[in-house]
Amino acid sequence: MLDPLDADEVARTYSLGDEAVISGPVARGEVGQVWKLTTDDGVFAIKEPFERPDVVEVEDDAAFQDLVAATGLSMPPVIRTVEGRVLADIGSACVRVYGWVDLLGPDRTLEPVAVGAAVAAVHRVSYSGANGLHPWYTDPVGADRWDELIDALRAACAPFAERLAEQRDELVALEQLIRVPSNVQACHRDLFADNVLPTSAGEVCIIDWENSGLADPGEELALVLFEFSCGSPDRARSLHAAYREHGGVGVIDGPGSFSMVIAQLGHIGELSCRRWLDTQRRDERSRNEGRIDEFLTDGISRPLIEMVLDSIAR
Repeated sequence: MLDPLDADEVARTYSLGDEAVISGPVARGEVGQVWKLTTDDGVFAIKEPFERPDVVEVEDDAAFQDLVAATGLSMPPVIRTVEGRVLADIGSACVRVYGWVDLLGPDRTLEPVAVGAAVAAVHRVSYSGANGLHPWYTDPVGADRWDELIDALRAACAPFAERLAEQRDELVALEQLIRVPSNVQACHRDLFADNVLPTSAGEVCIIDWENSGLADPGEELALVLFEFSCGSPDRARSLHAAYREHGGVGVIDGPGSFSMVIAQLGHIGELSCRRWLDTQRRDERSRNEGRIDEFLTDGISRPLIEMVLDSIAR
């Protein structure tokens, strides 16, 4: 784990100036945490993954980020070591460094035109790279696994077991819409409100690019429409129109365009349930219950898909 005493070594490794001070962690996610580094050259974000990532995948997502940043999109710039690498071993930790951006909290009611324009900027970049398709974004959980999970939750007296059971048929029906992605290119693949954030300067900033890789940009657009329409036909229409006007290349051509968000939300829900069941993670139960409640309360549905399709058709 990174230590505040590592500040000078991080600054030397990435040539970030003197008088280095590390504070934090200032943020924590499922796969890593973020520290704040302040030097006489400025402020920087140090990302420390909990597990060492693949170097090829890291270099590839960084190359994609550089290309997107060149469009002018607001996003934290990738900073490389003096040898030109993205990752560095600092003490017992493996880290990567970004420029600092003053971000505000997640807000699904962000101005839809600004969100549409930002996503279009990502999709205008034609890049394939080395990070290919991943089953997290393409494969269903499946009826058998949902049934097995519901049985396990009932046996464990999970407080949300019956809510999941009530939604089982809808989850399976949604997964029947999933199709094999086509027309793939590098995408962000995680454009939920946690990663599409307002800044103190009034911009829309996209962060956390480490999961980027191949996907259908139309399916990523459908994810964004689900997340930021907030159930409003007018918001869906405005976001989609802005995306088209700013040169977004993704095309939504029916319910199958929602394949990625259906798969992704299903896996998030399943993983949260399995972590709740894991006796080695009892201290995380409250956090996982919150994620499960969000999955069951604000998840995607066939009526919502039809609303979005009808809105953008008009």
